[in-house]
Amino acid sequence: MTTSSALKTKKGQKAVPSVLGGGIEQLTLQKIRQADLDLSSLVEELVQETGYSRDRVINKLMDLEENKKVSLEEAAPYQSIFAYAISPLSLWFWGALLATLLSLGLTAVTSGVVLYLRYVFGGLLILYLPGYSLIEFLYPKKKDLEALVRVALSIGLSLAIVPLVGLGLNYTPFGIRLLPTAISLSGITIILLLLGLRRKHAYYKLAKDVI
Repeated sequence: MTTSSALKTKKGQKAVPSVLGGGIEQLTLQKIRQADLDLSSLVEELVQETGYSRDRVINKLMDLEENKKVSLEEAAPYQSIFAYAISPLSLWFWGALLATLLSLGLTAVTSGVVLYLRYVFGGLLILYLPGYSLIEFLYPKKKDLEALVRVALSIGLSLAIVPLVGLGLNYTPFGIRLLPTAISLSGITIILLLLGLRRKHAYYKLAKDVI
């Protein structure tokens, strides 16, 4: 079943449901039929009625668009990289950046309950984040790789990047110590995240025919 109802947003977006589905798809379609809501209002109502977090609802709507069940179109595309960076399309960037900065900051923790967080985020910095940022740069389009393949490659590439960083530090005055290693890995990860964000924005402008 299809519908031509449009959902206008505060930022010039509109969500057009094209396939009647179950779960959040069904609820989204009902909300659009009942009232002309903007995207922010729709998200807040879905959060309240489904119990999902706001980020999870936004990600779900983006998944629906990827599966062509909901179409998100910007009347005013994100022309600048700054506008693109603060849009819902860049949640992946901010999540990875926050995890990287937390991993770096927690290296100063030596005792207490927070020490367990250091282990968790330290493990992410070593086993996942460097490879993830590289994958997002090399394969900026979501459809390029399946989710499980992205995870597997992120882990594999991280395990390849970390020894190379250690090898490089071994020939510097800093040596292979905790703080220099954490700073080096965080720096590489952040640089790759920024490059990935820039490349994703370039593909976005190409898809939207934005100059």
